[in-house]
Amino acid sequence: MDGGISRRAINKLTEPTIQAFIKKTKAGKANKKKLSDGGALYLTVTPAGTPVWRLKYRLSVDGKQEERVYALGVYPQITLEAARIQRDEIKAHVKAGRDPVQVKRLGQAAASAAAGDTFSIVAADWLAKNRPEWSDVHYDKSSRALERDVIPRIGKLPVSAVTPAMVAKAIERIAERGAVETAKKVLQHVSGIFRLAQARGLRLDNPAEAAHEVLPRKRQAGRMPALLTFPELGQVLRNAEAARLSPAVRMAHRLCAFTVARISNIVEAEWKEFNFDSDRPEWVIPRTKMKARDRAFDHKIVLSEEIANELRAWRQTMGSKGYLFPSPAGGEHITRESIEKAYRVTLGLANKHSPHGWRSAFSTLARDNGHERDVVELTLDHIHDTDVVRAYDRGQRLEQRIKLMTWWGQQLAQAQRGADVVPLHAGKAA
Repeated sequence: MDGGISRRAINKLTEPTIQAFIKKTKAGKANKKKLSDGGALYLTVTPAGTPVWRLKYRLSVDGKQEERVYALGVYPQITLEAARIQRDEIKAHVKAGRDPVQVKRLGQAAASAAAGDTFSIVAADWLAKNRPEWSDVHYDKSSRALERDVIPRIGKLPVSAVTPAMVAKAIERIAERGAVETAKKVLQHVSGIFRLAQARGLRLDNPAEAAHEVLPRKRQAGRMPALLTFPELGQVLRNAEAARLSPAVRMAHRLCAFTVARISNIVEAEWKEFNFDSDRPEWVIPRTKMKARDRAFDHKIVLSEEIANELRAWRQTMGSKGYLFPSPAGGEHITRESIEKAYRVTLGLANKHSPHGWRSAFSTLARDNGHERDVVELTLDHIHDTDVVRAYDRGQRLEQRIKLMTWWGQQLAQAQRGADVVPLHAGKAA
């Protein structure tokens, strides 16, 4: 045995022998299903009547010898001489401990990269085509998601070689970490990339279509989990202070709770958006970063005294330039998933409370405590459903919003201190 391939007599076949074998096999008269050339190379005819060259070889895997079969190609496109040359090449790879199938895939990837039809190249073209219609925020989110969750898995492969199972596995891994909405959005992007590949004639089908089946079914409630009482919210704040969270994730969580801003705005917050110099500290988020981008004004968040003081201290630690929460992993800033995971895993709040849950809690508790619905909706930057509310879209009701956010900050701070005032009772002796 040499390189895992037999050294018995080789080069036994002739063209007439091959032609006679194929003719008899197609007529159902052949006595053999395989025609051997020696050296583990043989010709076989598929049920569809196609003559195909195959080669058996053995490869050491985890200390064990595994028998495998390599498909060289269809005869006569792959001639007898060409098949023998491939046999020798594969023999050399096996002798060196390389899996010839993997070598072939790497070769295809290199060829595809040169030809410009790998998944990563087509994905970059797809993103570039969509960029003019997207906001900078949406473009950055989409490209980062693809780079994080898809490109490492299938980016180097030719788009023609990507299978539905490969796409499904990538999407399933996103959903398994609890980021179901992200999984859905990434799948939409991947499907769009393959539609572009189809339009370019790089493949006939779209392997992303079947991946929808691995997505979790939509919950009947259709709402993100949220705790809706101050004692429960206070417990979340206390637990977060005691938990092993990174300083950036802890501070981002605090900003999320006290400003009720969307988590995307939290992780992308920049120091230039904050003003601490006036009597009324505020955070002004550019409209291009907001979910509702068709308004003529930026979104202003009034900062309560509690969170303003914490942010001043954070600025002393981190400096006053760039993002509030720079990424320790080398990216521009921490990801929303880092905060969402802290809620799900570290704080054990899966299906109970989420970063978005602060917005629900704020809306419910503020209105329950007598604050006007219009003011609450303006604070959340919701799309308003009445002409009356839209009339205040030009930055009015600021005084009411100051009172609202002052009240919210005080209530959260008091709720967080709740555990400190619970009386302790000595137990009676047994």
